[in-house]
Amino acid sequence: MVIPCYRSARTLPALVARLTQVLCDMSVRHEVILVVDGSPDDTWRTAAELAHRIDGVRAVHLSRNYGQHNALVAGVREAQFEVVVTMDDDLQHLPEQIPLLLAALEGDHLDLVYGVPHREEHGFVRSLASRSVKAGMAGALGIRTARTISAFRAFRTRLRDGFEELSGPHVSIDVALSWVTTRVGSVRVHMSERDHGRSNYTPRLLIRHAANMLLGYSTAPLRAASYLGFLAGLVGLALGCAVLWRFATGDTTVAGFTTVASMIAIFSSAQLMSIGVLGEYVGRIHGSGMGRPAYVVCERAGGAGGLDVPRQSDGLGLPVHAGIGSGPDER
Repeated sequence: MVIPCYRSARTLPALVARLTQVLCDMSVRHEVILVVDGSPDDTWRTAAELAHRIDGVRAVHLSRNYGQHNALVAGVREAQFEVVVTMDDDLQHLPEQIPLLLAALEGDHLDLVYGVPHREEHGFVRSLASRSVKAGMAGALGIRTARTISAFRAFRTRLRDGFEELSGPHVSIDVALSWVTTRVGSVRVHMSERDHGRSNYTPRLLIRHAANMLLGYSTAPLRAASYLGFLAGLVGLALGCAVLWRFATGDTTVAGFTTVASMIAIFSSAQLMSIGVLGEYVGRIHGSGMGRPAYVVCERAGGAGGLDVPRQSDGLGLPVHAGIGSGPDER
């Protein structure tokens, strides 16, 4: 499990106890990685004590608060087994629901499965902001499954090979996963109400997160300048024709007005369209520099190693050594 943690000293002991019980009952090898994201309280001390006391639990302490998605990526890169499960650190996502994610992952032959709550546990404003962010991701970023995105997810660890170059302060694990697979599904899960504290993802922070994703992973604003320039060109052409018509019919009495008006219309359009073309080039440079993969190998067969020997699997179809990582990406 890869769990980015922030102000969760009170919930971590119960969460880890329930997780280890569920995973042991499933008879799969597992690890629980607690990534403390520069939390100002006793979260690191609690995580370190759990790591020393319980087999299979590891704790990673980030030097400062980098943000939830950054901490999640750090944890995913630490994972050692074949499957990663992510969940919140506040016990809103129930550990007992993990088998549902893994069953959907294996049963439907998917690469990524999101746990979608039966009922929203947040208030109206918070839920509305969250749905708006997901709608923006679906439209501007072209992520077709954005409306089912959840912090409770299971995916195959090999997908991280597709975003190993991902860096910067505004990473998004969901955008990165959308780069490497289209075999995405969802399953309905139950959620619990938050017992301690409150979510750090306020509507304002959600809006800021949406703006970061739009500017960091999409060229839509640059492309909008091209469309605006083309539209301005059409309007300028119509205005130019109207001014010339008025001049031809003698309705224009101000000397030089025809020339000035036509030049303003034409050059305004030319400037905006030039900005749009420049934006396209800048967008391509930006896209090549964000670490998006050219391709990701799904699997290999044969080679110098000889025959592949099938591994023993459990009832869910998971290899018995498959590891499970879990971590939140919404607080």
